[in-house]
Amino acid sequence: MPMWFEETYRSQLRFGLRVTAYHYRGRSEYQTIDIFETETFGRTLALDNVFQTSVGDEYQYHEMLVHPALSTAPSIERVLVIGGGDGGTVREVLRYPEVKHVTMVELDRQVVEACKQHLREFQVPWDDPRLELVFQDGVTYLQACQDRFDVVLVDGPDPVGPAEGLYQSPFYSSCRECLRADGVFAAQVEAPQLMHEDFTRIVKTLRGVFPRVDPYFGPVPIYVCGSWGFAYATNSGADPLAVRPERAELVEPVCRQWSRDIHRAAFVQSPLIRRRLVD
Repeated sequence: MPMWFEETYRSQLRFGLRVTAYHYRGRSEYQTIDIFETETFGRTLALDNVFQTSVGDEYQYHEMLVHPALSTAPSIERVLVIGGGDGGTVREVLRYPEVKHVTMVELDRQVVEACKQHLREFQVPWDDPRLELVFQDGVTYLQACQDRFDVVLVDGPDPVGPAEGLYQSPFYSSCRECLRADGVFAAQVEAPQLMHEDFTRIVKTLRGVFPRVDPYFGPVPIYVCGSWGFAYATNSGADPLAVRPERAELVEPVCRQWSRDIHRAAFVQSPLIRRRLVD
C-alpha cells in the first residue's frame, strides 16, 4: 500500500510525497537515513525526516551549486567539497577535464554507502581517480587543512544541530584561508523567502569574511519553499558573471538546468532581498 512521507517545517508548514516503495531505512551515528520511491520525484533521499534530494530534481540544485563557480574561477585544478554525501555535487565538478583533484569531506560514511547502492540513477563516478573521499567533520577538517584549493563548495544541510558550525564566521574564515588568492567559494545559503532570516544572516556573515559575496538563486522543487539561495564569494573580487566560454560549451550540452542565460539571470536580486541585505 502506498504511504506518505512528510516533512514539517518549524511546526508551520508540512510538505509530503506519496511513497510507493521503500529502498533503505537506517540510522547512522549522526542521523536517520531514508531512501524511497515517490510518484512525483522518483527515488528520494531524506535525512532526519527532511527531504534532501531526488532523482527527479537533483540536477536543479547540483548544477546551480557547482557551475557558477566552476565556469568562472580562474583555475579549477583543485576543488574541495564539504558535504554532498549523495554525490551529485562531485559528479558535476568531475565533468570538467581541467579538474585534476577533488577532495570531498563528508561527515557520514553511511549516507555515502546508502546513496552508492540505492541512488545509482545519480550516475556518480565514485571510482574516478581524481576523487578523494574523506569521512570527517568539515569544520574539523578545515581547521587542520594545509592544502590550498582553487574552488571550495559547501553542500551542507540546514544550519541546525551538527551542521550549525558550517554557517558561522570561523568556518567561513577557514574556507577563505584554504583558498588560493584568486579562488572561488560557493555554498547553499537557505531559502530567500521562507527562510529569509537565515538567508540574510548567512549572506551577511559571509560578507564579514570575504571581500566580495554575490547571492544567486534557483529552483529546487523538493524543498518546501521551492526557491533556493546560493552564494558566490571570492578573495580577489572576481566577476561571477564572467563565464568562460570554453567551459560553458563543454558542460552546457549535458546540463538540464544551468546555462549561460540561466547563470546571468540567477544573480538578479529582487528589491526586497536587496533591501534585506542592506538593512
